[in-house]
Amino acid sequence: MTSDPEAYQRKVEKIRASYEQRKAEATGEKGLIVVFTGTGKGKSTAAFGMLLRALQHGMPAAVVQYVKGQIATAETEAFARFGSQLEWHRMGEGFHWLTQDAELDRKAAERAWELTLELIQRPGLGMLVLDEILVALRLHQLDEARVLEALANKPKDLHVVLTGRGATDAMIERADLVTEMKMIKHPYRAGIRAQAGIEF
Repeated sequence: MTSDPEAYQRKVEKIRASYEQRKAEATGEKGLIVVFTGTGKGKSTAAFGMLLRALQHGMPAAVVQYVKGQIATAETEAFARFGSQLEWHRMGEGFHWLTQDAELDRKAAERAWELTLELIQRPGLGMLVLDEILVALRLHQLDEARVLEALANKPKDLHVVLTGRGATDAMIERADLVTEMKMIKHPYRAGIRAQAGIEF
């Protein structure tokens, strides 16, 4: 920004006018398909932040976790206060490099997908978070064509949030909102272990 007050005023007025124009033109409303992908940390965290907003607005919601197994994480307890407004399903067997069993992981992903199909069609559901489903797709544990078809035919008011590395071009094309997290630094590389409040 400039130190000239008049130049600054002209610049911010131009920004404001552009914002007001975009706001006036944005009159549509629908359930969005949201993708959080990339190599950086924060994909699930972003999805859960969006989930928190939805719940606070009174939307019924559900989470299906495709990869994460039964390792305790703080978010499940934090969201417990919403009671029956939120369903939380941990369907994974853990990270594939820990299970080292492709068939076990494929069956777990298939069970999670069957539940996902039920939830997508549940009347009144406002938001569905499919945590790490993009990992299951990248590892070919699920058929992407089936997922894309289900997203194309979801109820018009349902928001669906998908997380995980490696979103394909087809998934990005289907989505309404896509954010890519890029890793710049990570504490693991400096020998710092996973910590409460950061990783779990």
